Amino acid sequence: MYMGIAVKLLFGLIALIVMTRLLGKKEMSQLTPFDFVYAVVLAGILEESIYDDKVNLLHLLFALAIWGSTLYLIEKLSKKYDKVRLLFKGNSSILVQEGKLNLDELNKNHLEMEQLRLMLRQQGVFSLSEVKDVYLDPGGSISVKKFAKYDQVTPEMLNLDPEDDPVNYLVIDEGEMNEEIMKQVRMSKEWLHERLQKEGYSSVSDILYGEWSEKNGLYVHTYEDASAGKSEGN
Repeated sequence: MYMGIAVKLLFGLIALIVMTRLLGKKEMSQLTPFDFVYAVVLAGILEESIYDDKVNLLHLLFALAIWGSTLYLIEKLSKKYDKVRLLFKGNSSILVQEGKLNLDELNKNHLEMEQLRLMLRQQGVFSLSEVKDVYLDPGGSISVKKFAKYDQVTPEMLNLDPEDDPVNYLVIDEGEMNEEIMKQVRMSKEWLHERLQKEGYSSVSDILYGEWSEKNGLYVHTYEDASAGKSEGN
């Protein structure tokens, strides 16, 4: 029994390595949902065969060969035909275009504002006001293009002693005030309503995204802005 498990495990490992080499080298950030699915299925095939005495080595190799051949065929077809690639690999989504949020794409990808902020921070961007375009790649990572005035110029180039970037707080999230955050920055509802009215916004419910910083003040994206961004993109 133990020898059988060891043999299955050894041959299964060899088969997995061969299949991985055939399908190409990829970083974790380049993996698509399809890549994740085929890895889970391969692991399931190997796991079930190891502990099931009714499944012998030939059964395991046959299953791996069929699954590996299917994956290899899909990879080849994906490179040759765009429709196949879109079906199995997906396509990039434009979350922000020309500085405007694309609400349809955010909803389609089940992304909340705070999730988008987190992804931007991971790219070294701490305010949505700096962002010109954001692309969500099939693997779940984002690519960010900043407005030219925010693009990286080192202080040494300009002989400057720069100040640290201010912390930005999400005070309005999809039409609702973020009361917990407002408490942290000691901001009252009345003050925020008054500030919005001064800037020409009649209702919080019209605002998709609002961030606040001590240095830059209030930065707002309305649902109307998001709709306009979608229209321009089309």
